[in-house]
Amino acid sequence: MKINLENTNWNYPTPIRFGIDRVKELSLFIDELKISNPLIVTDPQFREVAQFKGIIDSLNNSNKNYSIFSEIKGNPTGTNIRDGVNVFLKNKNDGVIAIGGGSSLDAGKAVAFMSKQKENIWYFEDIGDNWTKAIIDNLPKVIAIPTTAGTGSETGRASLIVDEETYTKKIIFHPTMLPDLVVLDPSLTISLPKHLTAATGMDALAHCLEAYCSNNFHPMAHGIALEGIKIIKENLVTAYNDPGNIEARAKMLVSSMMGSTAFQKGLGAIHSLSHPINAVNDVHHGLSNAIFMPYVVKFNQSQIEERIFFLSKYIDLENQSFDGFLQWILDLRKQLAIPHTLKDLNINFDFDKLSKMALVDPSTSTNPLDLNEDDMKALYISSYEGNL
Repeated sequence: MKINLENTNWNYPTPIRFGIDRVKELSLFIDELKISNPLIVTDPQFREVAQFKGIIDSLNNSNKNYSIFSEIKGNPTGTNIRDGVNVFLKNKNDGVIAIGGGSSLDAGKAVAFMSKQKENIWYFEDIGDNWTKAIIDNLPKVIAIPTTAGTGSETGRASLIVDEETYTKKIIFHPTMLPDLVVLDPSLTISLPKHLTAATGMDALAHCLEAYCSNNFHPMAHGIALEGIKIIKENLVTAYNDPGNIEARAKMLVSSMMGSTAFQKGLGAIHSLSHPINAVNDVHHGLSNAIFMPYVVKFNQSQIEERIFFLSKYIDLENQSFDGFLQWILDLRKQLAIPHTLKDLNINFDFDKLSKMALVDPSTSTNPLDLNEDDMKALYISSYEGNL
C-alpha cells in the first residue's frame, strides 16, 4: 500500500512530525517547545556526515544558540552520560536535541533526565520503584530525531546504558523520558550503510516479534506488533537492496517506532541474550538480536506455535506454519548478510558469565517460557554452533 509522504502530524504515543524533509522545520520545533539553547546529542559518526552539517547550517541561519555533545559509544556508558550532563550544565543548555541512532537517542534522553537528578544514574535502573523518587520539575524538553530504523528509542520511556564497573547493560527508566517531540524524516536514513540497515531493521523485527509473543495482556501493543512485523516483511529487504527507495525507508522508520511502542507488552530471551554481549563484548545490539532470533523462536515453540501460525497467515507467507515462519527468518537473515552464528563474529565469549547476566536481565521475565541459567547457556551454545 502506498503511503502519503507529505507532512503528517501524529500524537501517539507522543507528538510526532512525519514526512520527507521535516528536519528542515527543526527551528520551528525548537520554538514550539520554548527551548532557547539546546544541547545537540549525536554520535561521532553522524556528526561528520553532510546531513548533520546541513542541520547545523539551518540552525545557524535561524540564529539559534546551541551546543554539541558527541562523545558517545555505540553502546553508551554511564561515563558518556555524566560527561554529557557536565556539558549541558556548563553551557547552560535548557533542552536536548537527540539525533542519530539508538545510542544517540538513549544518551540524549538520559542526559536530559539526569541533568536535574541528585542521585547517580544507576539509582534509576528499572528495578523497584526508585523512578517514583526522581526530580521531574522543569526537566529539559527533548526532541528526538532517529537516523536509523531499529531501536525505536524515540518513542521509548527508557535508555539502555552500560555500567562500566559491572559490564552490565542497564535500563534507566522514567515515564518523563519519553521525548516531547519526535521528528520522523525518512530522508535522514537514506545514507545508512547496508549492514546497519540490516542490523537495525532486524532490531525492529525483534521488538515487534517478542512483544507479539509475550504472554502479557496488552491488546493495543499486540496489534501494533503484528502490523509492525508485516511492514518489516514487506520493506526491509527493499530498503537494504535499494537504499534510495524513500517509501521503504519511510515504512521501516515507522515500523521501528511501532516496535518500541509495542514492547511495553514485554520482550524475551532474544534481548536477554543480547544485552550481556552488547555490554561485555561490544557487539551491535541489532546484530546480536538478529543472530539469536531463530534459536529463541525455536526454544519457545511449544508456547508460541499457535500465535506464530496466525502470524504466518497475517504476513502472507508461502508456508503458513511455525516451520514456515522459522524458515522465513533464516531466509531473511541470508538476504541481509546476517551471520548465522556467534562463531562467525570471531569473538571469544564467556558463556558461563554471560548466562548468569542473561538470566537476571529484565527481558527474561516476559519470555513466553520460563528460563533458568542452563537454558541461557544452552541458547548461547546453540547460537554459537548453529544448532536449531
